Amino acid sequence: MRILTFLERCWYYFNLGVIQGLTEFLPISSTAHLKALPLLLGWQDPGVSVIASLQLGSIIAVITYFRSDLSIVTSGVRKAFFQNRWNDYSFKLALAIFLGTLPIVFLGMCIKIFWKGYEVSIIRSIPSIALVSIFMSFLMLIAEILGRRSRTLDDIQPSDGFLIGLSQSLALIPGVSRSGITITTALMTGWERQSAAKFTFLLGIPAITLSGIVELKAAIGTFAFGELLPLFIGICSSAVTSLISIDLLIKFLQKQSMMIFITYRFFFGVLLLAWVHYLS
Repeated sequence: MRILTFLERCWYYFNLGVIQGLTEFLPISSTAHLKALPLLLGWQDPGVSVIASLQLGSIIAVITYFRSDLSIVTSGVRKAFFQNRWNDYSFKLALAIFLGTLPIVFLGMCIKIFWKGYEVSIIRSIPSIALVSIFMSFLMLIAEILGRRSRTLDDIQPSDGFLIGLSQSLALIPGVSRSGITITTALMTGWERQSAAKFTFLLGIPAITLSGIVELKAAIGTFAFGELLPLFIGICSSAVTSLISIDLLIKFLQKQSMMIFITYRFFFGVLLLAWVHYLS
């Protein structure tokens, strides 16, 4: 019986990792799906710590995928400090990522310190997630229609990083989607789709890494020893599926609009509201 339970936990975390990997970088909200799908399937709510821990798999994937870009960023920092090349593109990109990370780190720390009931608050409820998802579908649609799509990553300025970073902090609300809100903001400020997605992924590296490390530490401290291997399996499945979803989205946005994600988000929210109404 213990072996069966252990295997079930491994399978549970494996599937959570797949959900995390497929939804973290697609603009459809990984937190919303990790909250809603387990309830729809009759599983237990994984909780904030597990969700954030699974994000480590996603960060492994994005670092692997964009390792050459990260090399350019670190090179830009060295050039700026040792060669006085402060206007170099690579340093501007590094500074934009740094400034864009500050808002979500600050807000995340405030929530962690001052909002003790965040994990069970109304914003993590299914009705809230549904309404936020529907709202985001309309916001993404506006960005898709009005966005000029004339700027590329080569045009980045530090102010772009801070502005998109401000919007990224809204992703702490389940259902918003970190990639969804940052890509939307970038499109509204004139970026073309592929560059918007690429910067979104790079911007997410520090925030997701910090969140994952903090929550993994908390998870290790509270989980039974038998939970650690299933959690590791979930992180591995998250890494593999994240790598696939990053590649698919980058290639998809080279030629296609975000309409498929906009439509999906709208009907996902409607489905959740219908499900809640049915249960009541």
